[in-house]
Amino acid sequence: MKRINLLTLAGYRERGEHFACLTAYDASFARCMADAGVEVILVGDSLGMVLQGHSSTIPVTVQDMAYHVRAVKRGTRETELRPMIMADMPFMSFATLEDTLSNAGVLMRAGAQVVKIEGGRELAERVARLHENGVPCCVHLGLTPQSVNCFGGFRVQGRGAEQAAQMLEDVRILTEAGAAIVLLECVPEPLATRIQQEVSVPTIGIGAGPNLDGQVLVMHDILGLGVGRSPRFVKNFLAGEESITGAFRAFGDAVRKGTYPAAEHWFAE
Repeated sequence: MKRINLLTLAGYRERGEHFACLTAYDASFARCMADAGVEVILVGDSLGMVLQGHSSTIPVTVQDMAYHVRAVKRGTRETELRPMIMADMPFMSFATLEDTLSNAGVLMRAGAQVVKIEGGRELAERVARLHENGVPCCVHLGLTPQSVNCFGGFRVQGRGAEQAAQMLEDVRILTEAGAAIVLLECVPEPLATRIQQEVSVPTIGIGAGPNLDGQVLVMHDILGLGVGRSPRFVKNFLAGEESITGAFRAFGDAVRKGTYPAAEHWFAE
């Protein structure tokens, strides 16, 4: 039995090895991912769209997240590989410091090992207090879906010198505050690579190029179950495979070998 944790991810980074991360929301799929060797499971607030049928992640509640974290935890309780479980803190669940600590506690007690929050330097105090209270935090920068109404849609972030400089400074401030992981979504590859080089913690990308330590995708997308126009970074890994577990294994193998993401899956500028 092998347990994946932050020290495991740090070891991958030190050795220049990549790791795979997929979203899961229930016990059955979580067990399949563990059997396929996926190192990190993200219980994502993407469940608002792929499970609940909403047009964004905004309606998802902390209670929704805790329910699905518990299910995923049960699904990996007896597998040979015990993936690290990371849980999204949903919209407005970290609006204040008090909310942040209380809601992170709910998710950690449900079975999460890391909580993920979206935003920049304004989160520094909350990240620091989480760290002080024994809650590892992944900071999600770039295209942050909970802020889609502020962005005016799903748009690449970090384009241009001013935006790039701001994101670099955000990452510096948040990692100094104690962030354990940096996740970059829809960030131009040159900027993502620079961030990867400048931080000391594990990094995860989605539509951010091939040079980050890990890659994450939504489970439904790699199974060809996405609704509407697929984002640039999506690839159907079920095609050519005989089972869903095979698709999960194919995704992990492609990430570790560096064949995913390919050039067509990221943004050059």
